[in-house]
Amino acid sequence: MARKKIALIGGGQIGGVLAQLAASKQLGDIVMFDIVEDLPQGKTLDIAEASRISGFDAKVTGTNDYKDITGADIVIITAGLPRKPGMSRDDLLTTNAKIMKSVTEGVRDNAPNAIVIIISNPLDAMVTLFQKISGFPANRVMGQAGMLDSSRFSSFIAWELDVSVKDVNAMVLGGHGDTMVPLVRYANVNGVPVLEMLERKYNDKAKAKEVMDAMVERTKKAGGEVVKLLKTGSAFFSPAASTIAMAQSIIYDEKRIIPTCCYLNGEFGVNGYYLGVPAVLGENGVERVIELSLDENEKAAFDVSISAVKNLIENMGKLGF
Repeated sequence: MARKKIALIGGGQIGGVLAQLAASKQLGDIVMFDIVEDLPQGKTLDIAEASRISGFDAKVTGTNDYKDITGADIVIITAGLPRKPGMSRDDLLTTNAKIMKSVTEGVRDNAPNAIVIIISNPLDAMVTLFQKISGFPANRVMGQAGMLDSSRFSSFIAWELDVSVKDVNAMVLGGHGDTMVPLVRYANVNGVPVLEMLERKYNDKAKAKEVMDAMVERTKKAGGEVVKLLKTGSAFFSPAASTIAMAQSIIYDEKRIIPTCCYLNGEFGVNGYYLGVPAVLGENGVERVIELSLDENEKAAFDVSISAVKNLIENMGKLGF
């Protein structure tokens, strides 16, 4: 059976890790596009020359021509400027919207049947812009954010409770920004509520809530924490690993339930906007959204996140996109 073709748009830090992970997992043949001459060719050659060591037969090539992504089954877009210290994701709107417009046209004209996963920030706006310009069915256009934010939340919980992160289940909903909504009530360790475990650890409900609130806040600011430490860029390994998990679920039709920035058509009371919610990812892309009940506080926080995304889209419209 012929291998799938995976096109990576953007040869920066995330693009390089995406190529490495996709090749090592043998998800398909990989072509990396970037506008910088020789950059994608050099990066992919370096990865390809490790094929014997890493044990993969997937082809890994680089290009500066969109025509080379023709026939791609999966397109992953990382193109755009990364954040710098002191910047919010929304600060990137003007510059990255211009880049996304160009990228969208290149993908639309050369890989019209691809399923597209977008990582570029501000995420919710960039996914919306791609779908609008490309005209692709909404189920074939999605954004990676919730998988990463949920992994960060789960990691912080595991470190606090001194348990394996493999047993932690925690989910983050909403926009990919400061208004994201980590779902405390649903967080558990193999079914045991995290708050209950914290209360037992500290023998103090108030202290347990204080610790959980701190983890929630750290989750919301986690991307900025990495940016501040790196000083010259933003997170790259965790976003790439999160995206590969999504791509793998699609390529192998695993139908995993993954928090995904996807188009809502009435789910969660939202119509016509892309927002982070749990969704089943399979061979058709976003196959269905999984709705869950929210209590009064969760709903209020989710509404704030919805408003932030709507404002972001409105601002993008004012810029002419």
